[in-house]
Amino acid sequence: SFMNEIANIADKLGADIENVRLGIGSDSRIGYNFIYAGCGYGGSCFPKDIRALKKIAEQNEQSCDLLNAVETVNTKQKNLLFSRLREYFKGSLSGKIIAVWGLSFKPNTDDIREAPSLDFLREAFDSGARVQAYDPKAADGIREIFMGESRLTITETKEAALENADALVVCTEWQCFKAPNYELILNKLNVPLIVDGRNLYDPVLLRQKGIEYIAVGRNNQRLVA
Repeated sequence: SFMNEIANIADKLGADIENVRLGIGSDSRIGYNFIYAGCGYGGSCFPKDIRALKKIAEQNEQSCDLLNAVETVNTKQKNLLFSRLREYFKGSLSGKIIAVWGLSFKPNTDDIREAPSLDFLREAFDSGARVQAYDPKAADGIREIFMGESRLTITETKEAALENADALVVCTEWQCFKAPNYELILNKLNVPLIVDGRNLYDPVLLRQKGIEYIAVGRNNQRLVA
């Protein structure tokens, strides 16, 4: 949550959070683990543990301002991808088709508990959008949660999720998403737009490829060639 707050400040200032991260992590007392900006945390541990600590504090009449702030920031961050996408399309996603890469709360798991993707999917459906989503492991869990949701299509490949979509949203940093075929993305998307919740890609490279890129804390101006 700290890094996400810094990333949002970086956006306002026109800075790149990746450069900030390199500077912060160069201090050996901090290091580079766990200082990545993104679209929020989920899973079975962090959310539960923070709530448990808050409960213990409350039961003992102890304030826990920091933990409250962590939760507030994370809730806001989970809304970030949708709000950026809605802003790009001038306030309306009705009738849009959105490709989503990654549904689990982190890579290499099928765990979708409190995953940022769930917040994005619900907001997308409420706005009238359709979603074509791919995840290497979490498809069954998503099908169960959104059973009967006609606006959701789970695809068998990441390429199929792109078909005729109006944007690509990345929610999970799976290895298979880190070096995509940019020409394929350009050919399949109706609008050459990537909204990256995990800062996987190089903004300069995407600009050179003719792809507009919105990330977290990376000077989110429209980068069109």
